[in-house]
Amino acid sequence: MPDIPDPETPGADAPDSPDAGPGQGRARGLRNAAVLLARYQVRSLRRLFEEFERDILLPILLGEIALHNIGALEHGDESDRLAADEAESDSDEVHMSRLRPCNAYSIAAATGLPRETVRRKIGRLVDLGWIRKQQNGHLYLTPRALKHFGTLLCSRDLPEFLETADRVRNLRHDRGRADRDKA
Repeated sequence: MPDIPDPETPGADAPDSPDAGPGQGRARGLRNAAVLLARYQVRSLRRLFEEFERDILLPILLGEIALHNIGALEHGDESDRLAADEAESDSDEVHMSRLRPCNAYSIAAATGLPRETVRRKIGRLVDLGWIRKQQNGHLYLTPRALKHFGTLLCSRDLPEFLETADRVRNLRHDRGRADRDKA
């Protein structure tokens, strides 16, 4: 994918002219797509910031733990066994047996954050009831977190992401149609 031109470049945001080459039209389309994606991302980050007590590291760590826990299920036959409503009715032992454990060290390595910061933030996630930490240091997403964030993902975040993706796809389609009409 080519780089998006620097907005400081003369003419970088000028509308396509009849004699503009296909490279300029493509750069404009990429800029428009980047703006749509940035709007989605900033809205999402703002919501996470508020949902996690204005601590942006908490959703990053929770996400890393969750992805590590469910990563083993992603391509396996058991991927549908982690439904939020089932997980909530399961005992902790049954729920955790479905997940791949991780620990603070692996999460620090995955995020690049200092281990002490990760340890403190994991303590906060445990206090919130979203992570369970066993005596041996293994970390697991709780059924409560799975239900809460699974519901949010399906009800708000995923539809908004798909709508943004459709808008980006339409930009590309419209650009292709305009290029064909010029030819």
